[in-house]
Formats: sequence, structure tokens, C-alpha cells
Amino acid sequence: MARIDSSRRWYLFDYGNVVSTAPTPQDWELLAEATGVEGLHGQASTYWQHRHAYDIGALTSEDYWSLVTGGRVGSARSAWLDVLDGNQWSHLNLDTLDVLEDLDSRGERLALLSNMPAAMVAQLGDARWTRLFRHRFFSSSLRLVKPSTAVFDHVLTELAVEPGLVTFVDDTPANVAAARALGLDARLFEPASDLARVLAGPAPDRVLSAVAPAPGTELSLPPRAATRE
Repeated sequence: MARIDSSRRWYLFDYGNVVSTAPTPQDWELLAEATGVEGLHGQASTYWQHRHAYDIGALTSEDYWSLVTGGRVGSARSAWLDVLDGNQWSHLNLDTLDVLEDLDSRGERLALLSNMPAAMVAQLGDARWTRLFRHRFFSSSLRLVKPSTAVFDHVLTELAVEPGLVTFVDDTPANVAAARALGLDARLFEPASDLARVLAGPAPDRVLSAVAPAPGTELSLPPRAATRE
């Protein structure tokens, strides 16, 4: 499908660490108690080593949590671990929500793009804040994961817009770099960021130092840092 330049801007947001805040130490402690595995928040942990595969739907819930724990996990226990995991990523950033509501009240067009497993998507359900977004794109249903070129191409096609008319906000440098390489107005959001200032700042004119894929190519996916993409 050819893209149609609508001449109106879209605002495309990541979920974890943008719309939501990072899990607290207490959240990770609860997950450690439930799994029997300490240090799951760490970059090299089994939680993150297998996360892209879970986000994209290549692993079932049982398979993912079995890899995390190092032992066989059945359906009942994996469902409970999914609930704990969903809960720890569900703390909303109220300052971000204020900005989103302001954008929505002004008629701006908002969309969500998140690397998120199907169980977490189901847990979010139709939460009130999700209604701010006209489109919601999740890796588990698309079978595509950031920072691949393919996921951004899919979103641009669905939104029927040219890259330069999309402002994309994400907390992961590799995702921002990939989006910028495709021509999106991509902004890096950090924990102490003020979203209103991030959006009001000048459009970036260079790619981040993180390695970004060239248009039409795929970026190999290294073990992920402890961010919710």
C-alpha cells in the first residue's frame, strides 16, 4: 500500500519508561520471590536475554518463564508471573499523561508503538488511558519488534503518513536511531525528561551514536538493556 501524505502530524509514543515509569526495586523483589531468581532487572539476566523473543511472540508464556527460571514452568504459574510482570510495568507517568491529554484535547493524532508480549497487552485491556491513542501497535501482534526497519515501515503504512510527519518518542537509543535513519522526527525520552519540553525542542538533525539500520535493512538484536521498549 502506498503511503499518503496527510499533511497532518502523528505523535507516536513508546509505552515503557515513557507512558509508564520503570518498575520499582520492590517490584523486582516480588518477581524474584516468585521466580526464585535474583537480579532479573540486570542487563545480562535471563529476563532480558529472552525478552525480544517473548515480545515478538516467538515464545509462549510457559516457554519464556521456563527460560527465565531455568526450570519447567506450567501454565498456571506462568500466568501468575505474567500478572506480576504486567503490574510492574503498569505504573503510569502522570506528567506524561497530562501532556498526552493536552495533545488529544487539541485534536492531535496519537499512536502507541511498544515491544510488548501478548499477555501484557491483554492485561492492559481497554484501560482508560489507552483511549487517547487512535492506533496501538504491539510487537506480539505484529510479529515485528523495534528497532527493526520493518516495524516502522508497517506503522507508517498503517498511519498513511510520510516519515517526516511523525514525531516518535522512545527511551531506547537504538529505537530512536533506527527511526531517525528512516526520516522520523524521533526524540529520546529519559527518566527525568519533561515530555512537553522534549516535544517542543528542535527537531534532531543527526542520528544518535547507537548503530541504526539503513532503510530497507534489519538491525541485529543484541541482548537488551533493562528498559521496556
